Amino acid sequence: MKPRRNPSLIAGGAIVALIAAVAIFGPALNRTDPLAIDLGLSLAGPSPAHPLGCDSLGRDILARILAGARVSLGVAIVVVAVSMAIGAFVGGAAALAGGRVDGLVMRAVDIVLAFPGILLAIALAAILGPGLADLVVALGAIGWTGYARLVRGEVLSLREREYVEAARALGARPARLLWRHLLPGVAGPLAVQATFGVGGLIIAEAALSFLGLGVPPPAASWGNMLDSGRAFILIAPHLTTAPGVAIGLSVLGFNLLGDGLAQRFGRGR
Repeated sequence: MKPRRNPSLIAGGAIVALIAAVAIFGPALNRTDPLAIDLGLSLAGPSPAHPLGCDSLGRDILARILAGARVSLGVAIVVVAVSMAIGAFVGGAAALAGGRVDGLVMRAVDIVLAFPGILLAIALAAILGPGLADLVVALGAIGWTGYARLVRGEVLSLREREYVEAARALGARPARLLWRHLLPGVAGPLAVQATFGVGGLIIAEAALSFLGLGVPPPAASWGNMLDSGRAFILIAPHLTTAPGVAIGLSVLGFNLLGDGLAQRFGRGR
């Protein structure tokens, strides 16, 4: 039987591959310094020398978009990896322990989820101050809860399977049981949630940087590029158009990829 085509997976994978290639190879291929200031080119529009124009300080927008791709994608991937590791451990351990431990852990998760995520991230970022490491901590502190709930639910259904009971009867310790027999069965759902998570974190990073709580200038970030360009939106709209398109395209790619993976694994969002 011929496998059914998955347009979301193909389109999302292509966009994500493009964004990843831009983040990895873009700054090396474009030798323009994203921090180089040339006031003579202030607010210059697109030209052959500067395809996306220049900002208010005469810095090349294309170079800053390429540099910002590394920041946005790097922060999102690191936060997803940390959040997934913490959430998988906490959720899996709670499900295996059961009883009062499970109840206490889930109540803690519910307390964190009771606060709007972006507002909690803003509060943490304001306390920690602007900076790349502090940004990762602020976003990671709120990101693990979704993975914990997902893994807990999956482990609760998997722990009664025959192969898990057999491993338990052979003396497998809880840590080995979780790592070798239960988490592999959760890999598909985790991949789906992580893919959507990267898209959401790109927006969150841009929002915090836009508010001055993320990557501090002069480092390039799509969020602080939007912030610096909003004052000139009427006379130089290219300052905000370029980072806006970059953010939108990246989020679209990861959401399409997540939808495609959800279809592949037979799961809804």
